[in-house]
Amino acid sequence: MDKKKVKIDQSACIMCGACVGSYPDDFKFSDEGPAEPVTGEADPEAADICAVGAISFEE
Repeated sequence: MDKKKVKIDQSACIMCGACVGSYPDDFKFSDEGPAEPVTGEADPEAADICAVGAISFEE
């Protein structure tokens, strides 16, 4: 699947690690804690794995 430009609502992120564990090439934990994109793009299916809906994609 083609990657798309990703946004993470860091105030909503509960640092559960689902995105980092499932998509380690796309997400990492920031120095402050919440997840952040590695390159700014990610697999769109990653939005489905976020427990709190913090991951969204630009159309």
